[in-house]
Amino acid sequence: MSAAPAEVQLPSTDDEQVPDRPWIVIVWNDPINLMSYVVLVLQKLFGYNREKATALMLDVHHKGRAVVSSGTREKAELDVFRLHEHGLWATMTQD
Repeated sequence: MSAAPAEVQLPSTDDEQVPDRPWIVIVWNDPINLMSYVVLVLQKLFGYNREKATALMLDVHHKGRAVVSSGTREKAELDVFRLHEHGLWATMTQD
């Protein structure tokens, strides 16, 4: 007895592959933390130099918020958690 060849359907290619959009982490202005402390936290957590950390802190101070990091959802969740541990108000959203 020989097996008859089976017909196999190829997967449909109608579905477009959309690359994952990165997640961004936003630090919001608050009336509690000193500007120098925010600079220190940004340097410590993200490795920014003093100039970059100061520019981000000034965005937070003047504009009310600043995007401090971006990447995968897991990375953004970790960054928000670490910012919360240091007393900063942070959220994440998909870019």
